[in-house]
Amino acid sequence: MALFRPKYVTFDCYGTLTNFDMAGAARRVYGAQLDEAAMTQFIKNFAAYRLDEVLGAWKPYAEIVHNSLERTCKANGVTFRPEDALRVYNEVPTWGPHADVPAGLAKLAQEIPLVILSNAMKVQIPHNVEKLGAPFFKVITAEETGAYKPQMQGFEYMLDVLGCGPEDITHVSSSFRYDLMTAHDLGIKSKVWVNRGHEPANPYYEYTEIKDIGGLPGVFGI
Repeated sequence: MALFRPKYVTFDCYGTLTNFDMAGAARRVYGAQLDEAAMTQFIKNFAAYRLDEVLGAWKPYAEIVHNSLERTCKANGVTFRPEDALRVYNEVPTWGPHADVPAGLAKLAQEIPLVILSNAMKVQIPHNVEKLGAPFFKVITAEETGAYKPQMQGFEYMLDVLGCGPEDITHVSSSFRYDLMTAHDLGIKSKVWVNRGHEPANPYYEYTEIKDIGGLPGVFGI
């Protein structure tokens, strides 16, 4: 049976391609105040509140970080300071790719156009994308779409911009909750889960599993 060759391979950026180090940022700010068990709980809460914050109306990502960190501090009995939230936010553009990303992307980009759909600001993401080591046909941010994933609006906007349907793309992510569940609900049948250990497997959502981006070209026979 012939392998599916999409018109575009679309990607989540932070976590899937870029090493999204919010946990490390939290440790760098609060690690001296908390023991390991408390720090682990703090990081878990921080991730949960970030997801909750992006489910509402769009607001700048600095506010997402500020609000979720403030809520995390309250839940964990830690003093919140706005300058700490700004410090975490300002780290984002400094983060580079997972080690497996540049070679795998560069190989794939020779054959199929690559697109990013990211929960990012326009001023943030160029600094991360330039470190990925491959050309992208289009980089689309939540600021541009007016909604954060996992809301459907960003995916719908992306398909409109690309001039194609859900049957024409393969979407790649390390997250079910932010990407692959929504992609499934929108009828994107070709999905790839990069198993970076963020979330457990969930075969209901019908995807191809790879351990890193080095395995992605092989999904398309490249």
